[in-house]
This record gives sequence, C-alpha cells and structure tokens, in this order.
Amino acid sequence: MTETLIPAREVFRNFSGLMVVVFYGLSFLALGIFTYGIWLRIAKYRKGRPANRMTILWSRLLRAGKTIGAHTTLKKRDSFAGAAHALIFWGFVALFIGTLIIMVDHDFLRSISPQLQFWRGDFYLWYSLLLDLMGVGFLAGLMMMGVRRWRLKPKQLDYSRPDRKSGEYDRTGYVRDDQIFLWGLFCIGVSGFLLEGLRIAADRPPYEVWSVVGWQIANGADLVGITLESANRLHLWTWWIHGILALGFVAYIPFSKAVHMLVDVANLMFHDTMAGKRLPAIPEGAPLGYQTLADFTWKELLDFDACTKCGRCHVACPAQASGAPLSPRDLILELREQAEKEFGGRSWLHENAHGEVNRQVTGGVIPADTLWACSSCLACVEACPVGIEHVPMIVQMRRKLVDSGILDANLQGVLQKLGRYGNSFGQSERQRGRWVQGLPFKVKDLRKEPADVLWFVGDYASYDPSLQELTRATARVFYKAGLDFGILYDGERNAGNDVRRVGEEGLFEDLVNRNIAVLEKCQFQRLVTTDPHSYNTLKNEYPELIARNDRGWRISHYTELLAELLEKGRLTPVRRLGYRVTYHDPCYLARYNAVVDAPRRVLRALGVEVCEMPRTGENTFCCGAGGGRLWMSDSRRPGVATPSEQRIAEAVELGKIDAFVVACPKDVTMYRDAVKTAGHDDHIVVKDIVELVEEAI
Repeated sequence: MTETLIPAREVFRNFSGLMVVVFYGLSFLALGIFTYGIWLRIAKYRKGRPANRMTILWSRLLRAGKTIGAHTTLKKRDSFAGAAHALIFWGFVALFIGTLIIMVDHDFLRSISPQLQFWRGDFYLWYSLLLDLMGVGFLAGLMMMGVRRWRLKPKQLDYSRPDRKSGEYDRTGYVRDDQIFLWGLFCIGVSGFLLEGLRIAADRPPYEVWSVVGWQIANGADLVGITLESANRLHLWTWWIHGILALGFVAYIPFSKAVHMLVDVANLMFHDTMAGKRLPAIPEGAPLGYQTLADFTWKELLDFDACTKCGRCHVACPAQASGAPLSPRDLILELREQAEKEFGGRSWLHENAHGEVNRQVTGGVIPADTLWACSSCLACVEACPVGIEHVPMIVQMRRKLVDSGILDANLQGVLQKLGRYGNSFGQSERQRGRWVQGLPFKVKDLRKEPADVLWFVGDYASYDPSLQELTRATARVFYKAGLDFGILYDGERNAGNDVRRVGEEGLFEDLVNRNIAVLEKCQFQRLVTTDPHSYNTLKNEYPELIARNDRGWRISHYTELLAELLEKGRLTPVRRLGYRVTYHDPCYLARYNAVVDAPRRVLRALGVEVCEMPRTGENTFCCGAGGGRLWMSDSRRPGVATPSEQRIAEAVELGKIDAFVVACPKDVTMYRDAVKTAGHDDHIVVKDIVELVEEAI
C-alpha cells in the first residue's frame, strides 16, 4: 500500500540543534530591542500633559478599525497610493498572522500535545494558497510604492523645506529610512517566496501545488538545473537570510519610519473628529499657550511620531503654496526632532541640523513667522491620513506669541479695535446696522421684538462699504420669501472665530459672553449667518461655552436657508439664468462643516450650470483670509501668487465662465482683489450667490 502524505512541512528543515538555539536567541534579542524601543516611545508620551482622549474607548477603537480596514483616509484623493498601501497592509497582516500560526502550532501546541496541532491537512493547503496570494499582493503594493516614490516623484515626497535655505539642514536620513523600510520589506517578501520554492524543489510533495507561487519558483529551479542537493543547501542559506531580515526588521521598527504601523493605529483611535473646528479652551492651571515641549499633551507627542512624511498636508497647505515659511509636515517633523532630542525615543535615521536643543519651542524651534503664516484653513488636518491635529497646536503656540506681544502690528491694532468696539473695523457699534438704510421695509430689532430667524450679519457684511449692497440684497431676498427675520443691530459683536484662531483666547471669551448675553434675551427659532467663519464658531464653539442654554438654537448658513426656500416654493425664479459658473467652497463652510451640497442646490434651482474646479468640496483651496491672515501683512515670497490669485487662475483654466460664485463676504473681497491684481478683469467676474438668487427672482 502507498502511504498517504498528510499536507504539512517541517519548520526547522535540516537544522541542527545548535542552529535552533541560535535562531531563538536572535529572536529574543530582536524582541528585546523592539520592546526597549517601544518603551522609550511610551516613556516620551508619558511626559506630555493630560489629554481628554480616554473616553468611549470601544467606540474609538471601532472607528479607527473601520478607517484602517477600509483605508478611508489613505485612498482619499490618491487612489493609487491608497490601493498600493492596502495591498501592503493586508499582505503584511496576512503574513504576520501566518507567522503567528506557525509559532502557536510549533512552539506552544506541539509542546503541550501533538494532537492539538492544526497546521496540517486541509488547513495547511488553504493556508499555503491564501498566503501565496496575499504575498503577491504585498510585493505588488511595495513595487507600486517604489515606482511612485522613485519614478513618478510626486511633489509631496520632496523633502525640501520652505523655511530653510539649502545647506541649513540635511534630510538624507529621512531618505535612507524610506529606502530601508521599502526595500527591507521587499527583500523579506522575495526571500520568503524563494525559501518556499527551494523547499518544494528539494522534495516535490504533490500537495504543494497549492502553493501557487512556490510551485512555479520550484519549476524555475528545475529549468535552470538546480539539483536536489543544491536546493537543500540553498534553502538553508535562504532560510537564514529571510529569518535575519525579518528579525532585523522587528528590531528596527521602534527606531524608524516603521513605527507608524503601531503609532498610527493609536493616533487614529485617539483622534478628535472636531480637531480645529472646536478649539480647546485653556483649562484652569494650564499654561497660556505652549512655550516648551513640556506644555504639549501626550496626544500631541503621539502626533509627532505618527507622521509618515507622506506630504499630503504639505501640498494641501495654501501658505506653503504661496511661498510662506510654513509647511505643516515640516512643523510636525521639527517638533518631533526636538521631542526626540529632549525626551528620548529617537529614530536612528533623522534630520541633521545645526545647533543644540532649544527648549523654547514657540518663537525658537518654530519661528513666529512660521506660526503666523497659517490661515487655519484645516486643509492639513483634513488631508492627513493618520489623524495628526496641526491647527490646534499652531493656535496653542500663537496664544503664547500673543501673550508675549510677538505679533504683527496691524493684527495688534485690529485686536484692540475688537476689544474696544466689538468689530474689526474700529467703528462705532451704532454704525453696525446702518446698512439697512435705503431698504423699502423695516428690519426687525430682535432685542425688541421676536422673529422666526435671527440673522447674525457679521463684521464685513455690516461695515465694509463695498459689501453693504450685497447685505441689502440678502435682506431683500429674505423679505421676498416672506421670511420673518431680524438682526441684533448694535447688540451684535464679532463672533470671535478668527480672534480665537490668532490666539487671543481672552478676547474670544469676552466676545462670546457679550453675544450670549444679547442672544439669551431674544426670541427666535433659527440663527442664520452669511459668514462661514461666524457660522463655524456659533455652531461648534458656542455650545461648549454656553451649556447653560438649553434652547438648542438651530444654526444655518444662508445657503442652506436659501436652498430650503427655493425647494419649498417660497422663492420662485421667474427665469432660468442659463449661466456657466464655477463655485468656490469656503473652507469654514465645506471643510469645517461639510456644507457642500446646499450652495449647489441653490445654483441648480436657478438654472445655472456649475463647472467644478479641480479642488472642490472638502478638498477646496483656501482664499488665504482665515485664521486672522486678513488682518496681517503678507508673508509669502516675492513673485509667488497669493492663494486667492492661484484660485482665480484655477478658475480661468476652466475656459469661459460667466461668474466665479462665492458664499462668504471675505471671499468677495479676497477674490475681487485677486482678479484685479492677477489681471483677469476681462475674463472673470466674482459674484456672491445671493446676487444670482435676486437676479433670478
């Protein structure tokens, strides 16, 4: 009778007892180095201040698991990189699980009772097939990433710094780390397949046909004339090469880019989905802004290590695009370098720069000009695939600059005006409602009589002479719809969104308290604002500060209200406009609050063809006015177009359009100026969306 072969294989094939001992010794050494490196990282995070991120842990873990499993953030706007990383990730996970299966079966179950072993028979066959297929995907993903990095060379993978001159820094270590990470994994994968093919070539067990890749490699070995004896000898050498590469990689993980495989899971788990949209107040006893690394929270120290240098935030940043000395990527990497110098847990390959540890982070390690260049557009946070929260850190450092008096002279003047008059124009509060003059109807004063809708007008729409006609047009449209609305007149103050983002937390709280004191005395059902900046802070930041108010006002942007009025027939276009327009999504509307569809519903209802620019919705490009940048002097390099000029150029590339449509008073100002300075007066007209609504009705 012919003996039936049970599908299985020997783990330590042709190994002497000494070889087995040496392998286990190297394994424990690699795990020891790995454990020590991880402890150094954890010890570093423990030096950070507390962060309120330990609530609803199970929900956080599920959210992170879904994000990682589906590669939601990685494939966003870069499907090639997302697909490549998915192949690498799931291939690595499968191969890691496969290794664990061998360890459990051979090292634990075999020692207890051979009857408990399961790595044989049908299980072994399916194991061989699945791991071969996943291994092929793993190598394919690595090759795709290699082609992307070294052949396609996208801009985001260029490590040049916008804030330093060539020769003042050396990022060769970053490049070497990338190479070791990618080539190391590739060599581990290739050597694993070679090991499998040589083992099959030496014995040719028929069931190993399930190892679809290994079987073909064995066929190749036969074709080139490798004998059974040679296959056995080569197998032994390949086993050691593969094993040492794998163990070396394990030891390398905590001291390299590879640590992101662990850190990013935690960072996504503890990520605040409202990061930047709702800035933290200053807790009692906490520092007024960040001065040194000791002021940062453990989550922010985790952010530093989570950065994979993918550069998505770098290319999304309008400050970087306009030549300002700010790159969100470089900001995080610089903070990481300093944290590693000061707190330990250092990567073996890092940036080389001149100078010793500078314990003064704000204004020292991170220059003031770098921090003031940020428009708080949130593009960096939205683009980051691993949950890094750049904007809240920048604001915390700005708070220290403001407290130290290190700020732009014009910005300082505006803050003084806001503190004295409640508006950035420095005009009397009694002038805030003067724009209503000339309207053929009365606009209610919500402080004196109730209304369904409270219209929070905002500074620019109230005071800027070039915008007041647009404000009157909005009032006329509301009146035409039969809307019962009113305003606060001189009871309204600046909502404080940009005040908070320049770092003046005390002034922000004062503005909030003054606005709340007025709002609480008014009777209304819905609060509407035309300013996305005011919309964000009223919607996301006031509730946290006015928990005592249980009325739960509904807060809307005027595009949401206009869409409803058109769809309910309360506004009826008398003709279809037939224009071909492009629409610019304001950062604080689309990226901060995901209000993307309402403005387009309005335009469609008017019979307008919307021709989209390449960057739309949450991927919109900033006009450059946010975060108080409108109140500061220009920080870009001479000769580089401003963000608003770049945006207009993007619209011009669409061909003939009848209007560049906006839904923010600041955007009207920024883009009309950009059209003039860029010389596009004859090609493009900037219009507020309410101008088209009034024209249609």
